[in-house]
Amino acid sequence: MTLSLHSDEQYMREALKQARYALAEDEIPIGAVVVLDQRIIARAYNQTERLQDVTAHAEMLALTAAANHLGNKYLQECTLYVTVEPCVMCAGASAWAQVRRVVFGAPEPKFGYRRHGRLLHPRAEVVSGILAEESEELMREFFAQKRK
Repeated sequence: MTLSLHSDEQYMREALKQARYALAEDEIPIGAVVVLDQRIIARAYNQTERLQDVTAHAEMLALTAAANHLGNKYLQECTLYVTVEPCVMCAGASAWAQVRRVVFGAPEPKFGYRRHGRLLHPRAEVVSGILAEESEELMREFFAQKRK
């Protein structure tokens, strides 16, 4: 079952809430949620500074939380919503977890996985551009603060 655009926007708004938590903690404002059967089972935001862990990206934390919630490393019926295009590491993790759908907001031309080919699971559906402007605005705000 494919979720409607309305649902994609609804879940992306939840991911944006997570990104705002990251921004408030002076982390790169990326948020993620994992959805199963139209229910959010995991939420996360970037915490690389807080945890002093380069792997503590929103997607990685959300995938781990979802796996823990389900008691299963495979997320075959899940959708990962993330505000910015996943990096190579996060795309690879979603492939290993066999995430069925990846929905992201803003493209990431420098570090996004698409620069390196298709790194997601072969059966994964990809949807991009959902609430991209809102996601891009959070990123602009963060980097503008850093340049001051």
